[in-house]
Amino acid sequence: MKDTTMPTSRWAFTADVADCFDDMLERSIPYYHSMRELIYAIGRNFVMPETTIVDIGCSNGLNIAPFIANFGACNRYALVDVSEPMLDKVRQKYENLIKQGVVDVLNMDVTKDLPDCSTSLIMSVLSLQFTPIEYRQSTIQRIYDLLTPGGAFIFVEKVIGDTSQIDRLFIDEYYNLKSKNGYSQEAIDAKRKSLEFSLVPVKEKYNADMLLQSGFKAVECFWRALNFMGFIAIKS
Repeated sequence: MKDTTMPTSRWAFTADVADCFDDMLERSIPYYHSMRELIYAIGRNFVMPETTIVDIGCSNGLNIAPFIANFGACNRYALVDVSEPMLDKVRQKYENLIKQGVVDVLNMDVTKDLPDCSTSLIMSVLSLQFTPIEYRQSTIQRIYDLLTPGGAFIFVEKVIGDTSQIDRLFIDEYYNLKSKNGYSQEAIDAKRKSLEFSLVPVKEKYNADMLLQSGFKAVECFWRALNFMGFIAIKS
């Protein structure tokens, strides 16, 4: 469904957003498909048999799809979110796998808890940026603690540029992209205002430092497009 939402208040993952979420991401994230492809290409290298793959802020369950398609019942899948409209989409998409016990769908606030499982891969794709900053370090620490040694955390976030000049350039090009993808200036402005106090990005170094301080020894950028960035962090 095409994204025609026009938010008038603070951003929320409502039923209207859930209905058009795929279109929203495709038109709003630069080089979106290359990011999705790289998440799977890199993540698959860390999947261990009979462990759970965890997707934090799973939205409509799209991110986990290639892992389920390729690893099937050799693994389990925990899809976590706090938006019931999004989780309803996930339940519909994976109804049979949920009945078979392959997929678990959990309404869970990750600032307080994480699934109780043995996991070799945890992903957070454009989700922790909606978590208040004061909870991010402790959340990433819990992610590190939950991972099996040799497992990995894939972390994609919107970021702030290191200098105001470059940050402004990236922001301007980002809004140009949205305009080219069919969003009106009114819609761009409405979404920007709605997200202003819900989505709080930080600099690349802040994100990397949180990963390192949690115990990850190997941390690298695997993808960047304007003011969006993907990290891979491996637990020794």
